[in-house]
Amino acid sequence: MSKWILDSGASRHMTGNLSLLSSVKPFKGGKVAFAGDKGGSITGQGILTNGCVSFDRVNYVTELENNLLSISQISDKGYSAVFNNQECMILKPGFVVPNEWILMRAPRDRDLYVLDMGSASTTNNSEQCFVSKATEKESILWHRKMGHLHLRKMNHLVAQNLVEGVNAKGFHLSDDCIPCKKGKQIRKSHPTKLLNSINMPLERLHMDLFGPVNVKSIANDSYCLVVTDDYSRFSWVMFLTSKDETFECIRILILKVESLYHLKVRRIRSDNGTEFKNNNMYDFCTERGILQEFSAPYTPQQNGVAERKNRTLIETARTMLADSQLPVKFWNEAVATACYTMNRVLTVKKHGKTCYELLHRRKPNLQFLEPFGSPCTLLDPEGKFGSKVIEGYFIGYASPKRRVFIPSAGRVVEWLHVDCQKHTLPKKGTGEAWMFDYDSLFKSFNMPSDDEETEEDIYARFLHQ
Repeated sequence: MSKWILDSGASRHMTGNLSLLSSVKPFKGGKVAFAGDKGGSITGQGILTNGCVSFDRVNYVTELENNLLSISQISDKGYSAVFNNQECMILKPGFVVPNEWILMRAPRDRDLYVLDMGSASTTNNSEQCFVSKATEKESILWHRKMGHLHLRKMNHLVAQNLVEGVNAKGFHLSDDCIPCKKGKQIRKSHPTKLLNSINMPLERLHMDLFGPVNVKSIANDSYCLVVTDDYSRFSWVMFLTSKDETFECIRILILKVESLYHLKVRRIRSDNGTEFKNNNMYDFCTERGILQEFSAPYTPQQNGVAERKNRTLIETARTMLADSQLPVKFWNEAVATACYTMNRVLTVKKHGKTCYELLHRRKPNLQFLEPFGSPCTLLDPEGKFGSKVIEGYFIGYASPKRRVFIPSAGRVVEWLHVDCQKHTLPKKGTGEAWMFDYDSLFKSFNMPSDDEETEEDIYARFLHQ
């Protein structure tokens, strides 16, 4: 064993391993006391060397279990010993420590260094704090005393001598403080998605349902289902009178898009709502080999594509409905028209193409787009001398036809021959105030708050950096 302990309390170099010494001579040095009631006798003395450094007068004590090097005996040779929290350094003779570096002095008494704390043994007038490292029990106690202050801040206060009366330092806890978690825990930041693993349309569909809306639509709808393709960001909207219609709408949509685009839906992502998480959906997805992905509870960021698409559609629909000055019961037509338009005008920065082109592989033609709510006329001859048109308001698309609301009949029709007044602003409708209260209507859509950053927001921000 070649390990030696540097001991400032040992009066002489000592070892219990005779093989470590050379030039050993018999020596009767008397008795040596160890810790406790143990002791031993000095029976020999030799030289310790490693080829570079040698120590003479090393005592051999048979009963000793450790190898000890005496700091006082090293100092007698003119060397200095410096201790820190990582190592002990033996310095060459002649090294002088500047007085301004010395904080305290412990004079040597025979072979020991003794510090008298009862006298003024410090070399300067500034008060210093030599506090011990706190145990975990002390750390918990001071953590509670300081109002559950963060450990980093607690250690900073003590290390910088900003407070008095704290008799410990180096606070640490082996685990999290549960009361702190109950009072301070926040959501973890959602990691930025640097690489999109989706390479084809329909590989993943994002779904979300919003409602019930506080005003039923002209078609008696209260909910809206929004489905968005991950690759192209192309969206479909479906309107429901109740939540239990969700499964049938999803089933029909999946069958239709798979047949239309000759592609297969592989995954669908949604929240944990019962309209998506039920036996009918499970059986349908299992039968068609579709993997269902659910976001974690209270974590809308994981369903960020659907949440962001909802916000985009709702904000666009709100603007179009307010501009048209139609009653709030036309919210479903405004959302459907907003979806139709956004699919053709929004671009996916990653691909540099519109949503429509990514899915249909051709550029969209915007020549036939009309302002939502604009006054229009429908070609409908009633006889040789009768009026050839019916007046109405344009409210949407049903390619190649148009959806038109006819006030005189109080109904919505789909018509082919429609002429819209593109430059004439619609007149404000007549009726009670609640029929045009757009703010109250769209608050009931439960749209994500403006300060809530979704996964789509993070991804978009990353792309613009």
